[in-house]
Amino acid sequence: MEFHPNIEKSGTQEIKAFQEEKLQQLLSYLEENSPFYQRLFKENNINVEEICTLEDLQKIPTTIKNDLQQYNHDFFCISPDKIVDYSTTSGTLGDPVTFGLSDGDLERLAYNEAISFACAGIQKGDVVQMITTIDKRFMAGLAYFLGLRKMGASVVRMGPGIPELQWDSIFRYKPKYLITVPSFLLKMIDYAEKHNLDYKNSSVYGAVCIGESIKNQDFTDNILSQKIKEKWNIKLFSTYASTEMSTAFTECKFQIGGHHHPELIITEILDDEGNTVKEGESGELTITTLGVEAIPLLRFKTGDIVKAYYEPCECGRNTMRLGPVIGRKQQMIKYKGTTLYPPAMNDILNDFNNILCYQIVIQANEIGLDEIIIKLSTDQENENFVNEVRDHFRAKLRVSPKIEIIDFDILSKTVFNPNSRKPITFIDLR
Repeated sequence: MEFHPNIEKSGTQEIKAFQEEKLQQLLSYLEENSPFYQRLFKENNINVEEICTLEDLQKIPTTIKNDLQQYNHDFFCISPDKIVDYSTTSGTLGDPVTFGLSDGDLERLAYNEAISFACAGIQKGDVVQMITTIDKRFMAGLAYFLGLRKMGASVVRMGPGIPELQWDSIFRYKPKYLITVPSFLLKMIDYAEKHNLDYKNSSVYGAVCIGESIKNQDFTDNILSQKIKEKWNIKLFSTYASTEMSTAFTECKFQIGGHHHPELIITEILDDEGNTVKEGESGELTITTLGVEAIPLLRFKTGDIVKAYYEPCECGRNTMRLGPVIGRKQQMIKYKGTTLYPPAMNDILNDFNNILCYQIVIQANEIGLDEIIIKLSTDQENENFVNEVRDHFRAKLRVSPKIEIIDFDILSKTVFNPNSRKPITFIDLR
C-alpha cells in the first residue's frame, strides 16, 4: 500500500484532470443512488453530463448541514444491510446527524488516516497512544485506529482523560506519538510535575493534535502550543477533519498547513455570495467527497472559515494546503462593531496560566445585540486579575466582555462534560 500517493506530487493540471474524472464518476453515482441529489438535480434542471470541470461545480447549488438533518435518510445511497458502522455528528437543529459507513467506506477511512499519519511522519512499527474515544458513535477515533492498523503501527487505545493512566501506558509501552486534544497535554504535564515523573525523557517524540488549533494564521505556534512546548519539547502536528468529510488535512514536517488529498476530496473556498474567493482570501470551506459509498456529499458547506495555500511544499507535495480554521461561520460574533470568532478569544484566555478552565457564552441582549460572557475559574480571585483579563481583551481584540468568576468544581462539570468528546469551551445561546 502506497502511503505517499504519487498524485499528491503530480503537477497542478494533472491533479485537476484527475479530480475532474473522479467528479464525473461521483455525479453519475449520485444520480443513480441518492434520493436527495436526484431531487436537487431535477429541481434545478441540472444535467450531470454537462458538469465536466471543477469550475462547472458552480452550476450546482450547495448543500448545508440543515439539509443533512432535515433529509438525513435521503442522503443514503446504499441499503441498510450494506452499512457496517453508524456514526453521528452534531446537528444545527438539535438532534445529531446519522452517518452510515459501508465496508468500502471504512477502507477509505483507514486509507485516509494512513496517508495523513504518514504525512506527519508516523511509520510502520511506531507505537501510537490514542488519547481519544473510539466509542460513542465517534467516527474519528475509529478512523485513527483503522489508519494506524493499516499502516502497520502499534496502537495503545487509552481513551481520553486520567493522566495517571496515560503516563503508566507511556512508560510501559513507550509510544513515539500521541493522538490527543492538545489542551489535555497541559493536564498531563501538570500531573507529571506534581508527581515527579521524568516526562521530559519519555519515549514521546510528537503528538497529532485534534479538536483545537495549535497554530496562528501565519503558522507560528499559538499560545496553547507555546505553553506545551515551554514545558515539554515535543513536536506538535495539527490535523483538521470532520465526520461529513471523512477526510483529514494533516501537516507534514514543514508544518505550513494541512495537506489536501485530491484522491479523496474536492475543495472550494467560497465567499458569502457563493463565489470562489481570490487566492490569499479567506472563505467557507466547501467540500465534495470522492469514493464514499453510503453518504457522499456534493458541494457541502462545512461552516469553517479557512484560507488555502497553493505554493508547492518542500515535502514534494503540490497539493493545496489549508491554514488554521479562523472560525465557524455560524459562531461569528458581531460585538460593538467588531467581528470575532471564538478561537481568537481562546488564545487570549490560554495566555493566563492561573485560569483553571473557562467557557465563552454568547447571547443576545435585550435589544438583540450579541453579548459576550466569559465564565472562568482561577486560583487568583481578585478584582485586579479580572481587570487584567479584561485589559488583555481590549488590547488584543478591542472589546471588553463581561467576566464571571465561577467555582472550579461547578464550571469544570460543564466544560468537561463526560458526554462530550472534547471540552465545551463555547456556548451560543443566540
